[in-house]
Amino acid sequence: MKLPIVALIGQTNAGKSSLLNRFAHKNIAIVAREEGTTRDSVTARIDDRFLMVDTAGLKDASDDFEASIQTQIADAIDSAELILLTLDSTLYPSEKDKRIAKMTLKSRKPVFLILNKSDLGASLDTNEFRSLGIKPEETFCVSATTGQGINDLKSAITENIPVVREQKTDTLKIALIGRPNVGKSSLFNSLAKKQQAIVSSKQGTTRDINRVELRFKGRDLEILDTAGLRKPGKREVGIEKFSAIRTLSAIEESDICALLVDGTEPHSKLDQSLAGQIVEAGKGIIVVLTKTDLVENTDKILDELEYDFNFLPFAPVLLTSSETGANVTKLFELALEIDKARHTELKTSDLNKVLNQAILEHPPAGLKNTRPKPKYIVQTDTCPPWFVVHGHGLSTLHWSWKRFLENKLREACPFIGTPIMFSYRDDKSGKSDASEA
Repeated sequence: MKLPIVALIGQTNAGKSSLLNRFAHKNIAIVAREEGTTRDSVTARIDDRFLMVDTAGLKDASDDFEASIQTQIADAIDSAELILLTLDSTLYPSEKDKRIAKMTLKSRKPVFLILNKSDLGASLDTNEFRSLGIKPEETFCVSATTGQGINDLKSAITENIPVVREQKTDTLKIALIGRPNVGKSSLFNSLAKKQQAIVSSKQGTTRDINRVELRFKGRDLEILDTAGLRKPGKREVGIEKFSAIRTLSAIEESDICALLVDGTEPHSKLDQSLAGQIVEAGKGIIVVLTKTDLVENTDKILDELEYDFNFLPFAPVLLTSSETGANVTKLFELALEIDKARHTELKTSDLNKVLNQAILEHPPAGLKNTRPKPKYIVQTDTCPPWFVVHGHGLSTLHWSWKRFLENKLREACPFIGTPIMFSYRDDKSGKSDASEA
């Protein structure tokens, strides 16, 4: 599925990050009193209905970095199906606000005016914002802090974005994902066997998603070459920032993601964060080590890769070189193998043999001396494979036993390159605890 994009646009300190966190029910964006905390776009998947993007606030382009922020906002407007122009309801609209409103309305995309902090006594009357040119029926008074008006806004959003439908197509979509200058466009050209993408040493050459369709062993494939995630640069400690909105959209659209890692550079937390995004989306994953023709000790690099990506033991690693063409077409072979694993359906009887064996080998323990009792397991979905464990007191199951069960299941069926999901349903209380692997 390709989820619609909803972009939060507005000046700094209008509360965009707080709104994103309210919609996502967790702290994804950075929230602080200082202006300009969000310097890159941050994205969250909301109820499997749309992607919400929190962009950096618009500032004067006094330097190249601030100019890049404005370019990023323009990209968000261009990529989005719906724009949320977010203002502080306690402040009169400024000339900058009017300029931003003009930018959004010029796009001819649906635009909602979001008046945040409406729970405060200093909040202005909505008529004070009529000069922005947005209709009253498309104006929403909300509070990210208290949740006031959020449900009405969410309903309006879902009514004004395309309905998400699963794409019924036999075409296997493979997205090339990774940092800038890691070799995505070179690999894309090698796979396509033609110079379709722009290959450059300058960071961020690929601004949009390049696509090529081809056929391999009787199967239709579509390769997506995405813009890279920008390197962190100056950033707050412990904060991973995301840019290139189309890259995250491509993850949602694809079936399998090839995560490209530069063999000549140390692996970064950004690589790990991106891998986590792919797994969270339930997509197949291949770790592709690029530029291996420039690497003297590949064994050392593979050891480092195994350590840094120890949370991806199921992901195959492919060593490639776009210059020499080494193992390039092997990517197609792995993609077909992973696609088969994503569609695997296991018999309930076989699943319960695995569950019973896991209980015998390692009886499950719960929190606070409880004794959870898993009874049976069933598979409820594919792409990714999803399993539901039924029993009593499962809400107290320790995470280590859940991981043990996952490992036992992968011993029976490896699910190469495929994250698998679990839900633990306490039949007595009706509670369900979902987890992913």
